Amino acid sequence: MEHLDRFAASLALAGRSGHTSAAYLRDLEQLAAMLAPTPLPQAEAGQLRKALAKLHAQGLHSRSLARKLSAWRRFYQWLLDSAQRPDDPSLGLRAPKQDKPLPKALPVDSTAALLDRIDDADPLSVRDRALFELIYCCGLRLSEAVGLNLEDIDFSDDLLRVRGKGGKTRITPLGATARACLQQWLAQRQAAAGENALFIARHGGRLGGRQVEKRLRDWAIKTGAQQHVHPHMLRHSFASHLLQSSGDLRAVQELLGHANLSSTQIYTALDFQHLAKVYDDAHPRARKKPENED
Repeated sequence: MEHLDRFAASLALAGRSGHTSAAYLRDLEQLAAMLAPTPLPQAEAGQLRKALAKLHAQGLHSRSLARKLSAWRRFYQWLLDSAQRPDDPSLGLRAPKQDKPLPKALPVDSTAALLDRIDDADPLSVRDRALFELIYCCGLRLSEAVGLNLEDIDFSDDLLRVRGKGGKTRITPLGATARACLQQWLAQRQAAAGENALFIARHGGRLGGRQVEKRLRDWAIKTGAQQHVHPHMLRHSFASHLLQSSGDLRAVQELLGHANLSSTQIYTALDFQHLAKVYDDAHPRARKKPENED
């Protein structure tokens, strides 16, 4: 196609890489096939909209749709700039919003296996167990966990005061396992003079988030985890496991410190995935028949 050859030459003059140019041309050749018999340079906005909708209906990921639409826009803008057509039919076209990825949560047994295998061989290990138990028990963000101070723990009522996003404070229950691990840690905690942080580093000052991420990653490898584990995954696991057990979305919202319920509703998708797996594994009509079964 002569117009595509000239468009490719314009991309080269603009300094676009060969990889980018090749990707644009593939997307435009696909569009030309979808528009046939209408020539690509003569397409109307409605035709482009239908082509975009067709690709979406075929299950193409939103990122791929956005990339294709970028190639279309570039081509029709080039036609307009070079006076090869009087308008740009791609103006106003919008790719579907990118799918929001579901948060990754560990299964209940994997979470327990990870936490239970952290030993108490030294004070740092005791600290790590208490920290990770607290994140999972209370659904804490990493910043919330490392920002805790000694006075935020109320052992008399088994409550924890958490300072969340925007300076908002919430009170969350302290589970029995987290309480026991915290008490074990506090018996060994040796902080620098005047340091009030609940969790401290080797030097006696407040523990940093990067250190927490590294320690959890190392523990996950050491205890045989089959995937990369990060602190926020423990928070996601807390929400998912609690929702699976209780079904109370409002309670999970309060415990997570979400200002809007919409932020919490993403966990209903995780809960549905869990229910779907249970169905597939347990329901007799969900099981596929063996190939040799009549």
